[in-house]
Amino acid sequence: MNRLTKLSLFAGLILLHFQALSQATGTVNFPKVGYTNVDLVMARMPESKAMQNQLEITKTQLEKAIDESIKEFQGKADNYQKTASQMTDIIRADKEKELENLQTRIQEMRSKAQYSLQNKQQQLMAPIQTKVNAAIQEVGRENAYVYILNMDGGEGTVPFILFASAEENNVTNLILKKLGIDPDQPEPSEKSSDISAPANPSKPQPATKNSKQ
Repeated sequence: MNRLTKLSLFAGLILLHFQALSQATGTVNFPKVGYTNVDLVMARMPESKAMQNQLEITKTQLEKAIDESIKEFQGKADNYQKTASQMTDIIRADKEKELENLQTRIQEMRSKAQYSLQNKQQQLMAPIQTKVNAAIQEVGRENAYVYILNMDGGEGTVPFILFASAEENNVTNLILKKLGIDPDQPEPSEKSSDISAPANPSKPQPATKNSKQ
């Protein structure tokens, strides 16, 4: 079952629940349902800006370590190209193995850097999510909402709400105010936290063998 089907089923169950309740009580009562965009709310928080700054610092440190390893590889690769023709077969094979190991190490550093950055982002985001969820709960209780739905599930996901005709049910500004944020302030620009180190170094081609073992 895909995400859109699940969301449609959930919305249908909500409507069926209140339809059954109306039939049982003989009254027609519609639930007070609000909606918001959690990603937008989080992006407006000062804590998110501080998180991005920390991620940029970590990203810079990781990229520096990768760059240093790449420079080491390139230096040894250049030296290999210049001297390989004078090497014995055994020494040449040893140098090529060393370059292969360096290449593997750089690839492993890239993978670990991506994981480290993503893990740090999750750790820093957890308290922000908790704070936003608490604000949503308070807004819901104070304004007698039965449900507050998330308009957007995030990048690459299907929005929970595909259409909303009543802007009065958009509680985003209420949530921002609850968090002490002025809704009229412009949204901060987003920064990417992806590792963007230089491309993987390529292994140098063996030089022509003119030496004796």
